[in-house]
Amino acid sequence: MQIALLEDDLSQVELLTHWLTLAGHHAVAFQRGEDFLDAVRQQQFEVLILDWNLPEVIGIDILQRIRQASKVPVLFCTSRDGQDDVVRALREGADDYLVKPARRLELLARIESVARRARKMQANAEAFEVNEFKIDCPDRIVSRAGIVIELTAKDFDLAALFLRNIGRLLSRHRIYEAVWGANSKVTSRTIDTHVSRIRNKLGLMPSNGWQLKGVYGHGYRLEQVARMDMKRLRDLGVSKPVNQANTGISAK
Repeated sequence: MQIALLEDDLSQVELLTHWLTLAGHHAVAFQRGEDFLDAVRQQQFEVLILDWNLPEVIGIDILQRIRQASKVPVLFCTSRDGQDDVVRALREGADDYLVKPARRLELLARIESVARRARKMQANAEAFEVNEFKIDCPDRIVSRAGIVIELTAKDFDLAALFLRNIGRLLSRHRIYEAVWGANSKVTSRTIDTHVSRIRNKLGLMPSNGWQLKGVYGHGYRLEQVARMDMKRLRDLGVSKPVNQANTGISAK
């Protein structure tokens, strides 16, 4: 999993990062609250770990700002063990609370637990809409302007993942875990093939106001862009986008 850690104690950063890496997770550590919040806005993390006592801000303030825009699971890992602190953190939207000194296996188990609950909630979410797209999660259908797009199971999962995270950079590891699962054996070529397929099937091209692009060494990002006319696309050397006749789109 992609995990962000906000902790100002370097010894704790080294310890927790070491534990997470050994468990197969990718941990990104921050010591300043604003840097942490910037990363959460721009990247896709599956779990956030917060300390309470920080030099310029307290963890509760960070949690409140996160909850204004995101439901990403948050686990407090702090030396504050008072009942009032635990209750306040949970009421403000924390998913779990762990008192230092943390124990390795307990920390990993709690991370897995909050991530599992979040995935289950997301999988059971109702339909959502993004501009011309409607994504019906219970029935696993993606439609564009009322027309159903024929997708395989993996293509649906990938399309829903990108449409939920417009503007965010999704690492290959994040895509791999979300679509194929942690125990699957998938190559980078497989991911690239599926991305190319949903780009064509959903028409995620500049002529339609979208751009699904690879970021070298990191992953992919879906962005909304200014719609380009065909003359400008030809001037840029971009071929004509695939039309509905060969994208696998059919009437519902």
